[in-house]
Amino acid sequence: MKGNEAIAEAAVQAGCRFYAGYPITPQNEIPEYMSWRMPEVNGVFVQAESELAAINMVYGASAAGVRAMTSSSSPGISLKQETISYLAGAELPAVIVNIQRGGPGLGNISGSQADYFQAVKGGGHGDYKLLVYAPYNLQEMWNLTMLAFDKADEYRNPVMILGDGVIGQMVEPFYPKPYVRPELPVKDWVLDGCKNREPRVIKSLYMGEGELEMRNNILQKKYKVMKDKEVSFEGYYTEDSEIIIVAFGIAARIALSSVKRLRSEGFKVGLFRPITLFPFPEKELFMLARESRRFITIEMNAGQMVEDVRLSINGISEVLFYGRPGGTIITPAEVQEKILQLFNHQPYLA
Repeated sequence: MKGNEAIAEAAVQAGCRFYAGYPITPQNEIPEYMSWRMPEVNGVFVQAESELAAINMVYGASAAGVRAMTSSSSPGISLKQETISYLAGAELPAVIVNIQRGGPGLGNISGSQADYFQAVKGGGHGDYKLLVYAPYNLQEMWNLTMLAFDKADEYRNPVMILGDGVIGQMVEPFYPKPYVRPELPVKDWVLDGCKNREPRVIKSLYMGEGELEMRNNILQKKYKVMKDKEVSFEGYYTEDSEIIIVAFGIAARIALSSVKRLRSEGFKVGLFRPITLFPFPEKELFMLARESRRFITIEMNAGQMVEDVRLSINGISEVLFYGRPGGTIITPAEVQEKILQLFNHQPYLA
């Protein structure tokens, strides 16, 4: 399967029964796959008239209690931001897939990682957060998509899969683990018709004195629970490393090739890979900070996650950056060259 197809089938296996989307490269395999797969499982597929329509249909399906998903690529996700904020404000679960492409603007159709800020810092209005997963192979595309639906229901919150055009189009073998539904809270809030009960209201508009502040405080407590419970990361050779690369998604996969090659040549270099971008593994990264150790963040953008790395390290270690914006793919050779510059005490040029 392609990465996009792995996401789509994982969603079906996890119980997604409503998909609405709009075509945009490089994620088009997802709506194409869902267009024939949803009817097979008595689900609903809608090719909406726009990205705005698609995300609002997801809002409605989620409010009715259905596991719902949409997908798009960078500029399409930008159009969905208003309703993503509505989903968070109304505490509605949904899965949103962003297979990133080069930007800004319409940019190009090559894989990029330039939507980190948009995903992690809240691309829409208001003080809200999404759980954000960054898969780096097809196995994680499968596993994290299933997990995303469960966590969306558990927290009553939108969850984003932040992929990119490289991993979305990549074909490789993986093990399609069967879905096992965990014990989740009963959806006693869904709009399913007033049948011998009090009416239910789902909204994100609170006009009473102090009402919205109280609502925000409730949401912030939920985000803190996410930060305490949902952090996920992997470390490779970080124990004795003099230099640690920090990278996510496809950039981490590229960097790992360089790390293994340099390790075989005797260089003490490691990799720290955040799997959750929110919550970011701040404490875990801070524990690796040493005065004698340097960090270099590798991203396919002009420098976004590096800000969170610097905040996490809190000035204890030097944090450098190397990136390629505009949908340009970083190569293992480039990463290796940058690391060797540091080991050879050459002037570092980002």
